[in-house]
Amino acid sequence: MNDCKSTYLKFTGKARFEKSINSLFGIVEGISADLKINATEIEFLNNWMNEHREFADRHPFNEFMPLISRALEDGVLSSEEQQDIRWLCDRLRHSDYFDQITADMQRLQAMVGAISADGCVTEGELRGLSDWLADHDHLKTCWPYDEIDSLVTKVMSDGKIDEGEHRLVHGFFSEFIALYDNRTIVSPSILEGVSLVGLCAVCPEITFAESTFCFTGESSKYSRAEFNSLVSSLGGESVSGVSAKLNYLVIGADGNPAWAYACYGRKVEKAVELRKQGKRIVIVHENDLHDAVADVR
Repeated sequence: MNDCKSTYLKFTGKARFEKSINSLFGIVEGISADLKINATEIEFLNNWMNEHREFADRHPFNEFMPLISRALEDGVLSSEEQQDIRWLCDRLRHSDYFDQITADMQRLQAMVGAISADGCVTEGELRGLSDWLADHDHLKTCWPYDEIDSLVTKVMSDGKIDEGEHRLVHGFFSEFIALYDNRTIVSPSILEGVSLVGLCAVCPEITFAESTFCFTGESSKYSRAEFNSLVSSLGGESVSGVSAKLNYLVIGADGNPAWAYACYGRKVEKAVELRKQGKRIVIVHENDLHDAVADVR
């Protein structure tokens, strides 16, 4: 087998092929989230084309490479062209082989990468992303859905993005621009010295029976012993450390909504890293825990 064919077969393994299609689908959704397309966002789609250029004459890339090339000739991605690309992506994806949650997560990561590609995240883009998140809430507890959902909800609570919020959103979304390798995103969803607005799940569903809980930070309501007793009384188990078996990491409120990452240290860091590895640890704000307790009593 010659080197060319060897490289091609390696690339078109089912997982790699599905990832490329899902990324294309996500890019198209991301750059059109606010129904406005600019030159830098078009260039992001062009970069996808260039990544796959050597396979342009091979099936199935020969199906949609000409379609995308024609769509980009005038530098505008019209609504009809977007629909054509999405339709073809749908026909080429094989969700019976490739887990649908994984496929949707690849689309989400491609979307946020595309949204941040031009260096500017707009209110319209975040509204479009918020609608997509609402339509795909089956991804809850999967990293980075919860972090993105929480961040978007917090930033858009007043309907606009200020300079600090833009820096935070763009910094996180920019982590997803490198779509085409399998690198691990090395930065957590927050940076030291920046508020942790994108960490806790939004309106999480909390089940106490047979679930494990870990607490970090300072509580505005419970001592650590009281927290342990509460969880136990509701059928759950309180543990002192974060592991792959943990269900909920509860972050204490202590009356301060603008947490600093350094205040929480290794438990938050480890939970974020485990979520990146696919572990379904839900990071919960203490106030949501209070609500869940009230619901079961």
